[in-house]
Amino acid sequence: MSTQRLHPDTLAALPADVATPGYDRSGLRGGIVHLGVGAFQRAHLAVVNEAALHASGDMAWGIVGVSLRSPDTRDALAPQAGLYTVATRDADAQGVPRENLQVIGNLFALLVAPLDPAAVLARIAHADCRIVSLTVTEKGYCHDPATLALRWDDADIQHDLVHAEAPRSAIGMLVRGLQLRRLRGLAPITSMSLDNLPANGHTLRGLVLEFAGRVDAGLQQWIADGCSFPNSMVDRIVPRTTDADREAIGARLGVADAWPVLGEPFLDWAVEERFAAGRPDWTVGGARFVASAEPFEKLKLRMVNGTHSALAYLGAMAGWATVDRAVAQPALHHYLQRLMREEIEPTLPALPGVDLADYRARLLARYANPALQHQTRQIAMDGSQKLPQRLLGTVRDRLAQGQSIDLLALGVAAWLHYLRGSDEAGHSYAIQDPMAPQLAEALAQAGQAGDAAGRTASFMRSVPVFGDLAQHPGFVAAVAWHWESLVRGGVLVTLRML
Repeated sequence: MSTQRLHPDTLAALPADVATPGYDRSGLRGGIVHLGVGAFQRAHLAVVNEAALHASGDMAWGIVGVSLRSPDTRDALAPQAGLYTVATRDADAQGVPRENLQVIGNLFALLVAPLDPAAVLARIAHADCRIVSLTVTEKGYCHDPATLALRWDDADIQHDLVHAEAPRSAIGMLVRGLQLRRLRGLAPITSMSLDNLPANGHTLRGLVLEFAGRVDAGLQQWIADGCSFPNSMVDRIVPRTTDADREAIGARLGVADAWPVLGEPFLDWAVEERFAAGRPDWTVGGARFVASAEPFEKLKLRMVNGTHSALAYLGAMAGWATVDRAVAQPALHHYLQRLMREEIEPTLPALPGVDLADYRARLLARYANPALQHQTRQIAMDGSQKLPQRLLGTVRDRLAQGQSIDLLALGVAAWLHYLRGSDEAGHSYAIQDPMAPQLAEALAQAGQAGDAAGRTASFMRSVPVFGDLAQHPGFVAAVAWHWESLVRGGVLVTLRML
């Protein structure tokens, strides 16, 4: 690979088939401050925003990216003046992988909150800032996914209540930035969650107001009266970038890109038209502005995220390392089809213009994309934060209707099976979850609880993930049956028995 880096000075030398910024980056201003500048944001929001900038030429809508934990992204992209490559990958009709490259230019500044929290607060409290967006994953909201309430026992939340000048959490950072805006006499702005949470805007608003109420009642009222929190649904598969990806992309560019991102061609974004201080025209990049995002959120969380999680746990345990390899297994493919058609689709609201059979088929085709190499263990992370909205909400709706939850219960049982920390071939792996110690303790206690139903009930009562479902005998029995089957017979036998 070339030792020369991707940089504004090297853009002109890139191959002609690589798309590059067609605007003067020197005029970019920080209209958007983004908390959690990871791969998904750079392959989704920034891509859509790039199209909007090209269409409008309005440089007010540059993005200031903020890392809340590690300086890795800043360290990789700062020498490139924020430039990076998006590699869009799929395969042709013969299954041959293909790739399109685009260099994104609207991410023009990068901050690391732990190193300089004051700089982040200053960006939020700057006259240029009109939107604070977030992709901090489910666990980044420091809340209980079952109740959507702020966790006041969280160490970062406790710290942020005391240290106004150096917050650590996304909620603390946002509230303290808004507090500084108010003190400076600046107008309210929009806070926009792009994470996979039910009613993510409403959830974010509730958490922000909870925290602000502990800080200052006047601030809480100012936020409630003037700031907006649109709900949104985002959808794009973005695998983790590997060193091999860096090598391959660098070879095509002719220069080194320290942190390119990957994505599938499919991109969807439905966001409510509620912006307190204006917004770009993201429709030119594929976004849809809607009156209510709730139907689209439920469609995405249940159909895409729910099946993704079930696939990930079953695939990881069976040794199917990537999503395309897992979905190529006839028994798993059939299970996912049935899960969507029989148990998920009947819980969805009316979606005018959406053909669910076509949506289902296109989703399975997206999973089968061999060019992405999306790792099942990557999707399997943070299950305690994901299951309540991805699977358990659907379970509750089905139980309320008196309908079967057998297929959903297998997805939940697969998570319990995955928590043992070794797959069916005996390969060990770490459980990456903010509740990992508590989950391990609950699993150990459950092992002393007798039969499968007793073990399942014990585990569910010991963790806050399940809430009232831990007391539902039908749900406990269904999960217990599948869990026992997975332990005794394995993934493939269990799937074939369906």
